Amino acid sequence: MHSARRGGRWPSVSGLLALALLGLATLLMAAAGPTYRMEWLSLSGAFDLLRYGAYAAFASAGLGLITLVAAAFCRRVKAALVGGLALIGTMALLIVPLTHLQQARSAPAIHDITTDTEDPPSFRALVEAREAAPNAVEYPGEAFARLQHEAYPHIEPLELSRPLSDAFDAAVAEVKAAGWELVAVDDGIIEAVATTTWFGFEDDVVIRLRESGAGVRVDIRSASRIGRSDIGANAARIHGYLTKLESRAQRETGAVD
Repeated sequence: MHSARRGGRWPSVSGLLALALLGLATLLMAAAGPTYRMEWLSLSGAFDLLRYGAYAAFASAGLGLITLVAAAFCRRVKAALVGGLALIGTMALLIVPLTHLQQARSAPAIHDITTDTEDPPSFRALVEAREAAPNAVEYPGEAFARLQHEAYPHIEPLELSRPLSDAFDAAVAEVKAAGWELVAVDDGIIEAVATTTWFGFEDDVVIRLRESGAGVRVDIRSASRIGRSDIGANAARIHGYLTKLESRAQRETGAVD
């Protein structure tokens, strides 16, 4: 009888252990970004935290599943609920990193995206910051351009039917609205730094406005300072910015009319 009771208590113990592993996984994965941003860990060290957190999460999921099965045989409802909670919590915790992993596998290994691969906008004020970083100041060239056109064919210049001064003001306003750090505004060129939320990676952005037959052509380049692949972040940033800039320009045109 005593052994049966001990066996009946086992699902409760394993369920609590699964929750403890889930808590450890959450702590490790949540700490990866802030510890890197505060320079407590190197980038490789922060990625180690993510990896160890993933190990703990998978262990929690496995133990949670075992707890569910064992609790079903022992008819322990509370233990089954604890095991199910650990399993669901692990799935929720892993969905973001697994999504990023899938994006990393599907995205090309490039980190410098531009709407004009033949004559990319050049950095001026941000040259020194980029020279201090691993990735190059200059656009990497034809190899990157080919991969970009294959992966992101929608990344194209924006044509605005506005006077250059109005379009430029709208472009600056949209940079501020995006929450980027405005670094320089000069002679049709806007330079800014976009900082990612979690790890605090700094990506450099340069926007160039030129008069064209249709009004104003807007070209933009977004380049990561570190990393071989940006997992599609720069392309998404450019597309989002140009979409919002076009909407802003249309609203302002309607207000003037």
